[in-house]
Amino acid sequence: MHTNSGNKYSGVLLAIMAVIIWSGNFIIARGVIHQVSPVTLAFYRWGSASVMIAPFAMPAFKQEWPLTKKHFSYLFWVSFFGIALFNTFVYVAGHYTTAINLSLIGTTSSPVMIIIMAAIFLKERIDIFKSAGVLLCITGVLFLLAKGDWHNLVGFRFTKGDQWVLLGAFCFAVYNILVRKKPRGFSSLNFLFVIFLLGSLLLLPFYIWECLYKPPVQWNMNLVLIILFLGLGTSVIAYLCWNNAVLSLGAGRTALFGNLIPVFASIEASFLLDETFSWIHVVSMILVFAGILLANRKIFIGQ
Repeated sequence: MHTNSGNKYSGVLLAIMAVIIWSGNFIIARGVIHQVSPVTLAFYRWGSASVMIAPFAMPAFKQEWPLTKKHFSYLFWVSFFGIALFNTFVYVAGHYTTAINLSLIGTTSSPVMIIIMAAIFLKERIDIFKSAGVLLCITGVLFLLAKGDWHNLVGFRFTKGDQWVLLGAFCFAVYNILVRKKPRGFSSLNFLFVIFLLGSLLLLPFYIWECLYKPPVQWNMNLVLIILFLGLGTSVIAYLCWNNAVLSLGAGRTALFGNLIPVFASIEASFLLDETFSWIHVVSMILVFAGILLANRKIFIGQ
């Protein structure tokens, strides 16, 4: 009982660490649109992640090769939705909509999709506390979107970019459900290495197409550092944290932590982009945290 409770607490910390790192991804998606095409950025991200994780994952990869072959179709679909499509759609969206819309729309819709899918496919219960927690999280994110005035939502319209974000959110929801069903025997490092490598290979034909028909990459040291951050931080470290949180907390509960991304993205934007951090962000943060605590109350009261 005590060990299980400890695992839940570690799951909470891992989920928070993942969303702090991922929040920077939405700023990057918008910030490099004039330097690199979306599929090319995704390919460099997952390609560099595969190279970085390979030396550490190789012993487990060799040992678990029979398991990898046996579950190849499962790994393919995990990689297809969670690696090849999810972030690529976010990077495509970055060419059409703002960074705040990227984080707000994606993180508002994805947890709801995940919780519904988890109830259908994983038989995870949606009790009154989880439902109330979801509503509080959504309220907090919408409050941030409305800039503290609900009348601002009346004129809000989904752009082409917002629609790409919604597609990405759906792919991330599918990914979360699939991760929860991960076969026994896969180590975390080997699991990530295989899906990162498969994702890179799936993106390769589209990367070649962009190289032929899109403007060339505008290389500078800033872009190199961004790709290294995407490869190591938002890919290897964040995905390790998130996947283990899903296994510990369940897909539905972990999904709610994604609502923190626009909050952290706003904080990061205030430092990196000199955007204003105001009372609106504070209220939004309180609502989101309250929703997460309510939905995960059993963890914090030791049940």
